Amino acid sequence: MPQPIGRDLETTRRQLVDWLAKRIPSSRGLRVEDLRGPKDTGFSSDTLMFSLVHEEAGGERRQELVLRLEPAGEFRLFPEYDVALQYNMMKTLAPTAVPVPAMLWLEEDPGPLGNPFYVMERVEGQVPSDSPPYHSEGWLFEASPEDRQRLWFSGLDAMSEVHKLDCQMPEFSFLPRPLPGQTCLEAQLAYWEHFLDWGLERSRYDLIGQGLDWLRSHQPPESQVGLCWGDARISNQIFNCYETVAVIDWEMVFPGDPVADLAWFITLDRILTEGIGLERMPGMPGRGDSIARWERNIGRPADHYGYYEIFAAWRFAVIMARIFTQMKYYEVMPADAPVDVENLSSPILRSLLAEADSSGR
Repeated sequence: MPQPIGRDLETTRRQLVDWLAKRIPSSRGLRVEDLRGPKDTGFSSDTLMFSLVHEEAGGERRQELVLRLEPAGEFRLFPEYDVALQYNMMKTLAPTAVPVPAMLWLEEDPGPLGNPFYVMERVEGQVPSDSPPYHSEGWLFEASPEDRQRLWFSGLDAMSEVHKLDCQMPEFSFLPRPLPGQTCLEAQLAYWEHFLDWGLERSRYDLIGQGLDWLRSHQPPESQVGLCWGDARISNQIFNCYETVAVIDWEMVFPGDPVADLAWFITLDRILTEGIGLERMPGMPGRGDSIARWERNIGRPADHYGYYEIFAAWRFAVIMARIFTQMKYYEVMPADAPVDVENLSSPILRSLLAEADSSGR
C-alpha cells in the first residue's frame, strides 16, 4: 500500500540516534546505519529496518533491528492501532513455544518519531509474499512440493502453539476483554460492526450486510475460549529452511475460539488463489489435511469450522473494502472503481453463504 506522507529517512535517522542514545546511555559512538523501508523506498512506512552500531565493553557491537510505527496518514485502515498491545503480546510470548522476535523497547510518546513505535531484533529468514502473491512467483513458488508442504505445516504448527496457551493467565491481562455478559464472539461482531460504521458507507455493501446478518443469527455456542492470533497466515511468519522461526503481526489478537484462527489461516489462502484466479501450488496441504493436523495438535475437534470459515471470508471482505476505499482516497485508483464492493474475498464469501443456506446451516 503506497503511503501518502513521505518520511525523510535522514531526519528519522538523526531522531532515532538521539532516542537510542537515551536508551543505551553507556554506549559510545552510537550510529544508525542502513535505515530503510521494507522495499528500500523513501516513503513513510509502519516498518523500518536498520543496523544499530555502538561500542560496548571495548568492542564494536552491531545489531540488526526492526522498528514498527503506528501508521501515518489521515486515512487509516483500522480505527485504532495499538503498538503497546503488539509489543506486550510478543514480549509475553517470548518464554513460550511460540517463536517471536526479541522485543527491545516500546515508545508510546509520539514525540521522538511522530508516532508511537517499538523496536525488536530482526529475525533472519524469508516471508511468503502477498504482493506478488506467493502462489504466482517468488522463492516459495520456486520451491519443491515437499518443501511447500513442510512450510505450510510448520506455519500451522506454530499457530497451534498459540492456541495451547491460556489467555486467562495474568500474563495476558493486557488483552481487550468482552463486556460483562458478552461472549468473545459477540465482542468480535460488535467490534467489526463498529468498524463498518467508522470506515465504510454501509449502504454500499449489500454482500457484507448479508454476511453480518448471517453471522449474527447463526452464532455457535462458545465452549472453547483461547488466544487467537487474529491475522493467522504464513505471510505473517518468518521461515528459515521452510521452518517457522518467528510469528509476527499481532495487531488483530483477541480472546475467542481458536477455530477462528484455523479458518482464517486456510480461507485467506483460498481467497489469495481462487479469489484472484490462481491455482494453489502442488504440495500445499488442503483444507481437510490442515484441519486434521490442527485437531491432532490441539487434541480437540475444530467444532463450528463452517461458521468461522464464513467469519474469515466476511472479515477479509470488510478489510479489503476499507483498503480499496483508502486507495481511492489517496487517488491510487479511480474514485468510481467498484473494487471495494466486489473484491477478491467477495466470490468466496458469496459461495460460502450459499453453501450454508443450501445445507440449512
